[in-house]
Amino acid sequence: MQSTQLWELVRSESQRLSLLLNGLDPDQWQTTTLSQAWSVRHVAAHLAAAGSTGTGQWLLNMVLSGFSTDRHNDRLLNKYWGTSAKQTLENFDRSCLQSRAVFNSVPGLLGEIVVHGQDVAVALGLNLEPDPAAVHEVARFYCTQDFAVNSKTLIKGLKLIATDDSFTAGHGAVVRGQLLDLVMVMAGRPAFLQQLEGEAVEELRLRLV
Repeated sequence: MQSTQLWELVRSESQRLSLLLNGLDPDQWQTTTLSQAWSVRHVAAHLAAAGSTGTGQWLLNMVLSGFSTDRHNDRLLNKYWGTSAKQTLENFDRSCLQSRAVFNSVPGLLGEIVVHGQDVAVALGLNLEPDPAAVHEVARFYCTQDFAVNSKTLIKGLKLIATDDSFTAGHGAVVRGQLLDLVMVMAGRPAFLQQLEGEAVEELRLRLV
């Protein structure tokens, strides 16, 4: 897919998530998501940082963080945290208007938005249905690279088959399911394993421990 088409998907998925976030009440902003121990507000601040940080800024922040990934993420998150959830949302909405992706990895940024969108929506019991084209591009990217998540390593020696898309990848023991569920598992979300089937499901479960 062309870069311009990928950016269109990034913006449409960002706007989709923005609509959901703009409808939340204060308590919902404090809800723990499927992403580590992050609240909805943490996720919004993280995505604001992801969509606002260029490669040079990212590298500088990594140096200033002593090459600690945790400190690096915390520094960026705090930069876009704001003084209130309203300001965090404003920072996220502002990031949606930009065209920045670390190392020019637009599929990586798209993956951040799609996966974290589900982290938020599932935790809140809300529906957030991404564009199938966006999910397909993220799945293809995750199968070929370890970027923000160790997706390529996770599925090594396994074959993924989507039941709702033409997507297939890999060779070996089979795991099948809806493509979004496969993407979420590749992103390290074991909660989505229950939606999958096939001989490789248990192997994936062990790898995610």
